[in-house]
Amino acid sequence: MSPLFRRKPQDVQDRSVTLIRKPGCHLCDDAQVVVEKVCGEVGVAWEAKDISLDQQLHDQYWEQIPVVLVDGRQHTFWRVDEQRLRKALTG
Repeated sequence: MSPLFRRKPQDVQDRSVTLIRKPGCHLCDDAQVVVEKVCGEVGVAWEAKDISLDQQLHDQYWEQIPVVLVDGRQHTFWRVDEQRLRKALTG
C-alpha cells in the first residue's frame, strides 16, 4: 500500500480513551459526562474502568481518580477539561 493511503497512528479511529473511576465519586460522574461528549463528537472509542474491581488500577490511581488515559497514557486526573481532551484526540 502506498504511504499516501496508510492511516497515521494518530487518526481519530485509532485513538482510545479510558476513564478510571469508582462508584459514588461525583468528580468521576462529571468526568464521564465530558468524556462521553468529546468522544462522541470526535468519534473516539472509550471505556470506563472501576478501580474497586481492579487491584492494580486501585494501587496505581486511587489518589488521583478520576483519571483519563488517552491511548493508554495518563492525560489528566481529577477534573477533565473538554477543550484539552478534544485537542489531545484531534490535534
